[in-house]
Amino acid sequence: MSTHTKEQFNIFLSQLKETNATLDFFCDFDKIQTNVESISIKLNQLNYLIGKDDLDSAIHRLWNENSNAFSVLEILIAVRKEDNKKVIMPNGEIRSINTFSENVESVIEYIHATGLDNIFRNKQIKNLVDYVFGVETGLDTNARKNRSGKLMENQIASILDKAGISYRKEVYSTEFSELSVLGEDKKRFDFVVETKTCTYLIEVNFYSGGGSKLNEVARSYSELAPKINTLNGFKFVWITDGIGWISAKNKLEEAFYTIPHIYNLTNINDFIEIIKND
Repeated sequence: MSTHTKEQFNIFLSQLKETNATLDFFCDFDKIQTNVESISIKLNQLNYLIGKDDLDSAIHRLWNENSNAFSVLEILIAVRKEDNKKVIMPNGEIRSINTFSENVESVIEYIHATGLDNIFRNKQIKNLVDYVFGVETGLDTNARKNRSGKLMENQIASILDKAGISYRKEVYSTEFSELSVLGEDKKRFDFVVETKTCTYLIEVNFYSGGGSKLNEVARSYSELAPKINTLNGFKFVWITDGIGWISAKNKLEEAFYTIPHIYNLTNINDFIEIIKND
């Protein structure tokens, strides 16, 4: 028997929000500043190369003074050392970008082949610390996907805090012997709220764009919820939002009819009231 009606699903669908991003979502400037600060001394030493006409000689002088300054070459072309990017050389050799700071000849080859030589000579960069701050800002956009998930978690935490509801975050299923019904997989729930009569195991997410992952998430929760809900004193709760679900509304609808406790950012107060009255 369905836990919701078609009319309720249509209302739920109409409530989905276009975005949950706030202005501080786009750049984590604290992290950017920390990344830049950690290599700022080396970047300041590399500033010596800016404006040098005989760049190769300047590279040799700086190498002899402090070869370690060149260990940050990767970031100058917006690559992180830990990514261990590889390139193909004119002779067909595959080489890691990280190896170009191993000797002065490779440093010179790197600076010429990447085009940094002209940037240095023509003073198109005035200060490498400022330049890398910009590079880090650009690279930080790649972390937005992870921040999007955290943003939804933070929003739910804020709602629970304002309602005066106690909760725990990132709780593993292994804490509850009853959840052995879930099998061997170790499941981590975003939130757990425990009342006098029930333990609510909560998953939260937000999707502003579509993709195959949404179908998989809906299918997974549709299978997970009945297993948990058959246990005495346990209920599965899914709080999700975002117009990305429009592209996967068929799977969302299936889940909506299977999961009794499914909410979005508009109707989450219904869940808050259930907890308060439990």
